[in-house]
Amino acid sequence: MAFLLGIDTGGTYTDAVVLDDACDKVIASAKSLTTRPDLAVGIGAAVDAVLAECSIPVTDIAMVSLSTTLATNALVEGQGGRVGLVFIGFDQTELTRADLAEALGDDPVVFVSGGHGHSGAEVESLDIAAISAGIESFSGVTGIAIASKFATRNPAHEIQARDRIRAELAVPVTCSHELSQALGGPKRALTAVLNARLIGLIDRLIAATEDHLRRRGISARLMVVRGDGALVSAELAKERPIETILSGPAASIAGAQWLTGAQDALVSDIGGTTTDVCVLRDGRPQIDLKGAKVGRYRTMVEAVAMRTFGLGGDSEVTVSEGLDGELSLGPRRVMPVSLLAANHQQVVHEVLDRALSLETPPEEATKFAVPQWAEMPEGLDPREAAVAERLEAGPLPWSSAVTSRVEIPALSRLVQRGLVLMAGVTPSDASHVLERLNDWDSGAATKALTLMAKRRTGSGNRLATDASVLAQAVINRLTKQTTWALLETGFAEEGWADPAVLARHPLVDAGLSDRDGIVRIAVGLSMPVIGLGASAQNYYSVIGEQLTCETILPKDGGVANAIGAVVGQVSVHVDGSVTGAGEGAFRAHLPDGPQQFNDKNEAIDALRAALTDKAIEGARRAGVEDARITESLDLQEAQIEARVMFVEATMRITARGRPRIAR
Repeated sequence: MAFLLGIDTGGTYTDAVVLDDACDKVIASAKSLTTRPDLAVGIGAAVDAVLAECSIPVTDIAMVSLSTTLATNALVEGQGGRVGLVFIGFDQTELTRADLAEALGDDPVVFVSGGHGHSGAEVESLDIAAISAGIESFSGVTGIAIASKFATRNPAHEIQARDRIRAELAVPVTCSHELSQALGGPKRALTAVLNARLIGLIDRLIAATEDHLRRRGISARLMVVRGDGALVSAELAKERPIETILSGPAASIAGAQWLTGAQDALVSDIGGTTTDVCVLRDGRPQIDLKGAKVGRYRTMVEAVAMRTFGLGGDSEVTVSEGLDGELSLGPRRVMPVSLLAANHQQVVHEVLDRALSLETPPEEATKFAVPQWAEMPEGLDPREAAVAERLEAGPLPWSSAVTSRVEIPALSRLVQRGLVLMAGVTPSDASHVLERLNDWDSGAATKALTLMAKRRTGSGNRLATDASVLAQAVINRLTKQTTWALLETGFAEEGWADPAVLARHPLVDAGLSDRDGIVRIAVGLSMPVIGLGASAQNYYSVIGEQLTCETILPKDGGVANAIGAVVGQVSVHVDGSVTGAGEGAFRAHLPDGPQQFNDKNEAIDALRAALTDKAIEGARRAGVEDARITESLDLQEAQIEARVMFVEATMRITARGRPRIAR
């Protein structure tokens, strides 16, 4: 017997499933809360629960595969470790391109002379001394990114810089050429920066998973789902965590197709932090060749063509400053008040009761700060340290966590770095008030929504008459924003301009109400919606009515990500190119550096051999014994008078296969 164990770690829940490899059947599934900062607790609880349910010997587990939304959530919420960037051959103006400066924020940058030209030839020698001097500003960083001009043509300067930094600092280093062979230095640098920012997060996740598997006596290979749905080894995922962005959504699509057999549908996966929407055509999702876009950032990582929205069961409920006090959800995730109260009952109820005794409670009465560290973090400025010291004993109401206005930015920085999680009112709390959920403390949820209902809008009226009325308004808002997300995805798929604006247009809103006046307007979807996620059963039944389409809510849709984690294949891509180097000269840009040839076909053959070897080696590292090799070659030539002139050849070699199943 051989069984497959799938694990998915999301922002709120960690799921686990066991599949029978022989008959492709789910034999057990389980959920537990994702636990921070110690992820091992939540992972262990989910794994233990699913193993207890199916009662199989751990020696029969042949493969373990992990998917996660943690990287995606971190980018959407602007979180992650502090990083340093070594920028070789670029000037200050290049930081303004590709959202690079925004992604860096206040993190340090060292500008270094060096870099190569389009042909791969060195244009300026690398200033190694400047690297050694510059990295003195990198104190407290959790990762370093290196980006050199035209490193995809010649990675020599990135490799030299990496070797020098590793000799002086004990932190992970990411080279941009390792993540993408596409041109565009600032965008490549952005991808490397985000990768460096995520390394600590994914490393902790994988380490927590491996530790628990060892404790349970499970020796099967651990795989991780990449953003394009393919599986990679855990070792490679630690080096390139950026490739796990959209890992959870990619796994959910594989799980949706496996569960439903649907060929054409909109797959919508609602989690705690995000709603991820993808179009399924002929049973397969499209790959976004422009690079995965998560939150505000467009990376160079190939991933499922997914639109990610900051909307989930744990999205923060906010109220606009207008006359009507319109509700809005997300994009920030907060811990539901009902969940915080389940673990810290006395603290939460005392604060809420005190606020309820006031005629006009302060706006922050439902907000709490929750520490997310195992040990007091280092490298904090004085104001950050002051806030952290107050939180060291446990969660505090917002008004106790910060004692003055000047400390508010300090708390925000702690939240941004993932050291503190805010708690507040969410759709999950609203569901507890309406008795759709009863997992946590419904009494705390009712008190929190009662407090929020007392708030005055710009017109001077109460936001709502009571907690139940406000709870239903929150659920209605979630329905509306989900509808916008689905319509935006549909408009974008069909090539409409400004799909986000169009989805929210008053005419579309009228069409959703099936307006039938002088002008008849109707809006809907022509394909079914597959609703996935633990809360889809609560929220999505009305979506089909709103969009006049079929809504499919599969039985195991709440653990679709964990299912998708074990039904995928390994797929290793390696890219390279051959460029012209003058009359009768051809330069092959090989993984180890450029090599010149006098014959075009010899150059292409050398590139093919080098890329194939690298792809096969990558597949073998991931456990594929017999990889299938496919090749894509794009040969660009120009007709000049009677002569055909070579311009460039780009090649991709792909090695695919199922990872070895231990028996």
